[in-house]
Amino acid sequence: MARIPYFDPAQATGRAAKVYEKLPNLNIFRMLGHSGDMLDGFIKLGNEILIHGELDPVLREIAIVRTGVLRGSSYEVYQHEAISRKLGMSDDLIEAIHEGPEAKIFDETQREVMRFTDDVVKNTRASDATFNPLAEKLGYKQLQELVIAIGFYSLVSNFLETFDVDIEEPGHKSGLKLPGVEA
Repeated sequence: MARIPYFDPAQATGRAAKVYEKLPNLNIFRMLGHSGDMLDGFIKLGNEILIHGELDPVLREIAIVRTGVLRGSSYEVYQHEAISRKLGMSDDLIEAIHEGPEAKIFDETQREVMRFTDDVVKNTRASDATFNPLAEKLGYKQLQELVIAIGFYSLVSNFLETFDVDIEEPGHKSGLKLPGVEA
C-alpha cells in the first residue's frame, strides 16, 4: 500500500495538467503528480530513453529490468517485463535477467550489457572490463544512452520503493504505447 495518497490528476495545474492529458493511467504517474511541474521533465527524459534512443530496445529493456531487479523494485520489474514481452522477448530471456550475467541464454552483447549494468548499479563507475567491450560494440552514443537508462531507472526504482507504489490490479489497461511495441 502506498505510503502517501495518490495524486488526483484532475487537480494538476500548469505543465503537469498538460502532461496528464497524454499520460497512461499508471500508479507511478498518479504518485508523481505531487511533484507538480517536475512531472513534465520526468516524462520527457523517460520518453527520450524509451522512444527516441538508438539503443536496441531489447538491450535497453535488459538493462532496465536488471536495474529494477538489483534495486529491488517490484513495480519497475513488473512494468518492464511486460514491455519486454511486448517486444518479443521470451520468458526464458526475461527470467535470465533475474539469474544474472552468466545465464546461458544471453548472446555476447546481452551478457556484456548485463555485466555493465551490474557494474554501474553496484559501483557507480563502470570498470574498464565492462566499459571497453561495450564502447567498441555500441559506440559512444548508445553507450551513453545505456548509462542514462540505468541511471534514470535507478531513480525510478528509488521513487517507486520509497513511496511503495502499488502494482496495478490484474487486467488493468494502462494505455501505454511505445513504438514497435504491441499494445
